[in-house]
Amino acid sequence: MRLRLAGYIRVSTGGQLDGFGLEDQERIVRRWTREHGHRLVKLFVEKAVPGTVAGDERPELADALLWIEEKKADGIVAPNLDRLARELVVQEAALAQCWKHGGRAFMADQGEILPDDPEDPMRTAMRQMMGVFAQLDRGMTVAKLRRGRRIKGEKGQYAYGAPPYGWAAHKKELTEEEQEQIGRARGRQLRDEDGLSYREICAALDAEGIRPKHGGRWHPETVRRMLANEDDRPPTLYPRPGRS
Repeated sequence: MRLRLAGYIRVSTGGQLDGFGLEDQERIVRRWTREHGHRLVKLFVEKAVPGTVAGDERPELADALLWIEEKKADGIVAPNLDRLARELVVQEAALAQCWKHGGRAFMADQGEILPDDPEDPMRTAMRQMMGVFAQLDRGMTVAKLRRGRRIKGEKGQYAYGAPPYGWAAHKKELTEEEQEQIGRARGRQLRDEDGLSYREICAALDAEGIRPKHGGRWHPETVRRMLANEDDRPPTLYPRPGRS
């Protein structure tokens, strides 16, 4: 039986711990759907949303489930349960909503997730146990990363990922990036001396040929973040020894 499936993929705000990005997820979902003889009627892409938030705070997931409710799709397919949601309670809520409206749920790594059956309570228990252990494993990974960052921070080393505008990472230390420091100084001047808004600062920096870290044009939120750090020393997770 050929089904119409709504695909769902997601990445979180903090980036993927396993490097499982949108491109890989989409390829897996499309391949699984094609190999099993179904049709992907729409791909819902949730960008920069943690898997721990409730379903009603994830518009793409809500829309995918709405397609099932409105009979535009016969079910949902995701790379795995972790992409559907990290927290067990959110996973269960999404599955329940899908089944409530007669939809079917498929995960590319394990096939169909069958609805609960009062005659087979072990089915529900096993699914939920897998979710609990997966959640525990993720928690331990996060704790390990935080511990490593704390140790780096206590040594005065840079403890996070991409360096902020104005600095570059080199051998676990942040060094000033000359051209970006000029951009920071100019942004402050436009704000403090000229009284420009973030949007006006964007236009001024673009006109002067001062570019953000990854090129392109400035955005008000990018300017706000750049100017939020008033400290001229490279930021670390913890103060360097001897500083409060």
